[in-house]
Amino acid sequence: MNRILLILALTGLAIVAMAAEAPALPGTSAPAAARVYIISPADGATVGQEFTVRFGLEGMGVAPAGVTREHTGHHHLLVDVKTLPAAGQPIPADANHIHFGGGQTQTTLKLAPGTHTLQLELGDANHVPFVPAVVSKKITVHVK
Repeated sequence: MNRILLILALTGLAIVAMAAEAPALPGTSAPAAARVYIISPADGATVGQEFTVRFGLEGMGVAPAGVTREHTGHHHLLVDVKTLPAAGQPIPADANHIHFGGGQTQTTLKLAPGTHTLQLELGDANHVPFVPAVVSKKITVHVK
């Protein structure tokens, strides 16, 4: 049993090491004036456990993931993320990195009571951050 656990642990470490060494993907360039932002809620707002987040974008368009069209991308909502996703790598898909690959421009979010941060990052057709990164200001919401 201990050998099996050791093998699983070593396999997991090997996978993490390989992912960390993954070569960077070519970045898609974004117009210098491109800007993504959170329309609502406002920074510092107190919200219920279920609330709507509306996304704003200037200088670029929105298209579903997989659609390669100049100056278009799709939103990723970063919840309680301290460090931005790595340049040249697909943005992770997990509870803290929420993908909107259908081209959505808003979502209903459910969060536990407490203080949370929200930030948007635009990804290209392959979920890779643009160059330069198109990232919103991080806002704070207080969930009651």
